[in-house]
Amino acid sequence: MPEKEKLRLDKYLWSIRLFKTRTEAAEACDRGRVKYNGIAAKASKNVSVGDEYEVKTEAKRWRIKVAQLLDHRLQYAQAIEYYIDITPAEEIERLQYQAASFNTGKRQSKVGRPTKKDRRELGDFMGE
Repeated sequence: MPEKEKLRLDKYLWSIRLFKTRTEAAEACDRGRVKYNGIAAKASKNVSVGDEYEVKTEAKRWRIKVAQLLDHRLQYAQAIEYYIDITPAEEIERLQYQAASFNTGKRQSKVGRPTKKDRRELGDFMGE
């Protein structure tokens, strides 16, 4: 993969698949959701190897370190080699807790309304 010397931050965040579109990456920068050394970073900022960014997406608060520069989008399995995820353990635990408490809407077994079979058995027991 050829590396460029200058690479925009929004293009890098899009290419490593933190955002679905480059426009979303640029908007996140404009809204202050991407920080470099605690200061909001502009979409046009040049990215360098070794830079650390704090990126707030809809799903997660990322802390990433640039391992290599990538100027085009690749498969996820390849794209993850271009950054190092240094997200704190507390954030990962918070996400796991949220995922565990996520309600899919499916009724748990033996909880909630009785099934048709349960109603029949109850009716037989009650003599109805």
